[in-house]
Amino acid sequence: MGDITFSYHEAGQGEPLLMLHGSGPGVSAWSNFQHNLPVFAENFRVIMPDLPGFGRTDLPEINDVYPRFAARLVAQFMHELGIDSCLIIGNSMGGSVAAELAAMEPSRVRRLALMGPGGLAVSVFGTDPSEGALRLFEFLDDPTRERMVAWVTTMVSDPATITEELIDERMANALADGAIERSRAIFASVFEPAFTAAHQPLWSRAEQIPMPTLMIWGRDDRMLPFDQAHFANRRLPDVELHTFSRCGHWAQIERKRDFERVVTEFFTR
Repeated sequence: MGDITFSYHEAGQGEPLLMLHGSGPGVSAWSNFQHNLPVFAENFRVIMPDLPGFGRTDLPEINDVYPRFAARLVAQFMHELGIDSCLIIGNSMGGSVAAELAAMEPSRVRRLALMGPGGLAVSVFGTDPSEGALRLFEFLDDPTRERMVAWVTTMVSDPATITEELIDERMANALADGAIERSRAIFASVFEPAFTAAHQPLWSRAEQIPMPTLMIWGRDDRMLPFDQAHFANRRLPDVELHTFSRCGHWAQIERKRDFERVVTEFFTR
């Protein structure tokens, strides 16, 4: 696709549903959503791309803050697949990419489901950077297994969710050739003054996202704390907020069945 090759998984038939993953070490579409894919494929044509710079998708030279940069490439990806409009699930950074795409080209997005999305809020009560963000940056600075465990633990409410198999998978992905360097470049772009000065922050442009939006937030989220949900809930024009107790940043894992049910009900109205 032009100067970038996307890696993606696809299953099911029906209205297109794009699932955009988050940005942590070792992440990919498969690691984020593999267990949800069969359920959503019962009702939708599900497409799960690795976002630019993650998994097996290329990373061209970044010329904007990453969510806007990636949103433009996702729009090209949709065009290549012949998708004029779709449903989107976006998790964390993927939620920020989805929201940027919805603001840029609202006709392309019929409905949004955003899970602990980045960029749509500022921290009112929590520290910035959050505990989860600090653990993430510590891993990128010194990518050890111990630091991977520390970061992944901040993603969930129940540490028993974390298995050795999960850590093994994330470590293998995170230490793949060039993965750390790509992640560092992606996060550097988010704080690059030349890029941030070009546009207002996403949260201040929330009124440009007109389509029905479901926001899902774990009450125990330590990556993007729950107070941000209320900030974003006040600014989006057409939004419903669903909160999960006993849930951190990974609702698709910790509250899998409830997450799938709530999103499917919202998308099939």
